[in-house]
Amino acid sequence: MNDKELTLERLIDATPEQLYRAWTEPELLRQWFTPRPWTVASAELDVRPGGSNLIVMRSPEGQEFPNRGVYLEVIPNQRIVFTDAYTDAWTPSEKPFMTATISFAAHDGKTRYTARVLHWSAEDRKAHEDMGFHQGWSLATDQLAELAARL
Repeated sequence: MNDKELTLERLIDATPEQLYRAWTEPELLRQWFTPRPWTVASAELDVRPGGSNLIVMRSPEGQEFPNRGVYLEVIPNQRIVFTDAYTDAWTPSEKPFMTATISFAAHDGKTRYTARVLHWSAEDRKAHEDMGFHQGWSLATDQLAELAARL
């Protein structure tokens, strides 16, 4: 790990296909993407290289936080790479923050799930860590695993 990177790795009792579906089907992503009691108000996903996404997270108090991004690489059931450096097509965002690589690797009937998040600066990485990256992404990953087990 370097001073711009945060990583979460987990062995999940699900197939890469189940986890990929949970990341790429809006109705599934809405069920796990934010740690409870937060929710996903809406999710628009155009899952292809150059396709955009809009995920609106909602706080327990009802405040909404839209997050826009673009997919850079999509290899079904293996890897999804996305960034908030662009908002749609190739329109630059006002404040790029991160690029995430989500990997799914079959491992003894389970999946080695890795979320690697690269930030534009060490300060952005620290801000993401201070916002609760480890706890928040871990809780969301627990919810992802619960959902995938039902697919």
